[in-house]
Amino acid sequence: MSTTTVQEVRAAADALVAAFAESRLDDYFGAFAPDATFVFHTTPQRLGSTAEYRALWQRWVEQDGFRVLGCVSSAQLIQPFGDTAVFSHDVETRVATHAGEETVLERETIVFARFEDGTWNAVHEHLSARTAA
Repeated sequence: MSTTTVQEVRAAADALVAAFAESRLDDYFGAFAPDATFVFHTTPQRLGSTAEYRALWQRWVEQDGFRVLGCVSSAQLIQPFGDTAVFSHDVETRVATHAGEETVLERETIVFARFEDGTWNAVHEHLSARTAA
């Protein structure tokens, strides 16, 4: 296992999570490849692109007043496989909607790929519900 690869993927994952937690949406969505796919337990269908996910996010904002208030990542694991790597972790996200604030516990897997310019971008995200320990 390449220490450099793990460090690079950790940096990419940390940047993605921080952008999400801080509601820096251009940075957050910019961490994904344009053709990334998304599987969320809260959404009935797979999302086939980052643009499709961003449009859904905008609907959440417009219809529900959705906002991310913060996010904590724990139990991180990075598994490199050549020019791809699997990042999995537990997330505890504080969100607000018109209904009020809540804390959501989830488990997430993000697949990263190294692109020709050497950057690591997310190409797939899978999110599932998690119960409190």
